[in-house]
Amino acid sequence: MQFFLSQKKTGIKADNKKNASVETNTKSSLSLSKEEINLYNGKFLKFISALKISDRNAMDALLSESAKKKITETVYKKLSTDIDTSKTFEIINAVYKPFIDGSSFPMIQYKYSDDKSAEPKEVITAVFEKDGKILGIKPYKVIK
Repeated sequence: MQFFLSQKKTGIKADNKKNASVETNTKSSLSLSKEEINLYNGKFLKFISALKISDRNAMDALLSESAKKKITETVYKKLSTDIDTSKTFEIINAVYKPFIDGSSFPMIQYKYSDDKSAEPKEVITAVFEKDGKILGIKPYKVIK
């Protein structure tokens, strides 16, 4: 036997002021502080510098223990072809990324500084542990 419940809207109005404050509080609590952005951005830029010269030891030193176990030479090669290390980067988003298990990690999304379009063509997402170690870097191209 199955039961299905449904509700019909009956002229109830939402209190927009209350909802707006909840949204604002959520956004501010998920945003990274300037100190956090400086820490994580510095680690990302060091990783990109090491990637540019293929310095495996320097890249490994910036990774979390779990990332070190998963990243192979093939992954490094793929990153070096997918990320243009000769360009400069601009931060477009810096927040705590919530995960299904309830945990959240600092995440910064970058675009290339020379990309002036409203929606960037390429975005690089970096996720960090709270101590600044890199959990993952994922470049992707926006395909329309």
